Amino acid sequence: MFRAIGRIFRTPDLRRKIVFTLGIVALFRLGSFVPTPFVDFNNVQACLASNQGGGTAGLYDMVNLFSGGALLQLSIFALGIMPYITASIITQLLRVVIPHFETLHKEGQAGQAKLTQYTRYLTIALAVLQSTTLITVARSGQLFGTSANQACQNLVAQEWWAILIMIITMTAGTGLIMWFGELITERGIGNGMSLLIFTSIAATFPSALWVIQEQRGWEIFFFVIAVGLVVMTAVVYVEQSQRRIPVQYAKRVVGRRTYGGSSTYIPIKVNMAGVIPVIFASAILYLPMLIAQFNQPKAGEEPQPWVVWVQNNLVYGDQPLYMLVFFVLTVGFTFFYVQITFNPEEVADNMKKYSGFIPGIRAGRPTAEYLNYVLTRITSAGSLYLGIVALIPLIALSFFGANQNFPFGGASILIIVGVGLETVKQIDAQLQQRHYEGLLK
Repeated sequence: MFRAIGRIFRTPDLRRKIVFTLGIVALFRLGSFVPTPFVDFNNVQACLASNQGGGTAGLYDMVNLFSGGALLQLSIFALGIMPYITASIITQLLRVVIPHFETLHKEGQAGQAKLTQYTRYLTIALAVLQSTTLITVARSGQLFGTSANQACQNLVAQEWWAILIMIITMTAGTGLIMWFGELITERGIGNGMSLLIFTSIAATFPSALWVIQEQRGWEIFFFVIAVGLVVMTAVVYVEQSQRRIPVQYAKRVVGRRTYGGSSTYIPIKVNMAGVIPVIFASAILYLPMLIAQFNQPKAGEEPQPWVVWVQNNLVYGDQPLYMLVFFVLTVGFTFFYVQITFNPEEVADNMKKYSGFIPGIRAGRPTAEYLNYVLTRITSAGSLYLGIVALIPLIALSFFGANQNFPFGGASILIIVGVGLETVKQIDAQLQQRHYEGLLK
């Protein structure tokens, strides 16, 4: 292992890529601490200190997680990579609705370049929308919740031109992050956007764990780390698990050449949806809280009954109904997303086009039905696994006093494990190209 790491830094090309990637990551983290113009930095830090033990405002938990804590600091990188993630998901879902997008997806590299350009435009539009919303909430004093102190009421300037500059700055920060990710993909070790998300989430690990230590002591602290290692091992095992469906290609004679005759397999992972269902479920659960937040009673008035019910059941992650709805939504969105991203009929048609078949299954419609049958069974197990992993931060919130971004569960652990495994594979592949021996034996 250590010899393999030594070979990485003795290989000039690979060493240059890793150093370049680390440099971009350092710039990305530096921008997370540079405050946006016309933001009162001292008041923001005071609000962060006063809310450290109780967690952040629920509406912005997910965005704050993906920004590495930059959102609640109102920095130039406050929006993080979230606008790009949202734009990518929307573009992918639009393939089902807009035939032109599906046509571009099938055109190969040229079509993918067009889709990437559309994603960039949509990212900037979403960044403008999200930065406007964030600054509006900060001006209203609701960014850190309704129980925030007086300092949290005066975070940003009130003049219109100052607000415009803040919106432009945060939007430009999102564009710069998007460029950083593309630079890492082209000139670094690859997976630029994923590595930036990995960096943002990993940066929140120490603070999230230290809150548990301060509130529950060293015994619970070490117990949580031990449980976290077990959870991480289990997640690695499941994320690597797949069902391999064998595929045989018949021989074809074209002129004097013979094609086909080879055998391969279709890998169907247990968790094909990744972290997307968790993000969807979190976004849906934020809607009732958002609606209730904008229907708060005036001074001296009683809140409406439905507002009280939402605040008692669908606001905090330690509430049983919140956990149940979150689990059900995660399971449902897993099936929904897998059905969109993996089309058995399209796979069966492609196999039939190139004279491929599954042994014992007729080509065409029977193959599509068989793939759909296998996919449904595997997704059933994968959705339950994803729902349980998504509940880990909420269970930690109830028993250990952690916040909803508890690192050993939910979106954070799935991204950390997934990106980590993919990065190791890429470095291993590049080592094998140069030394005929990979990173891991």
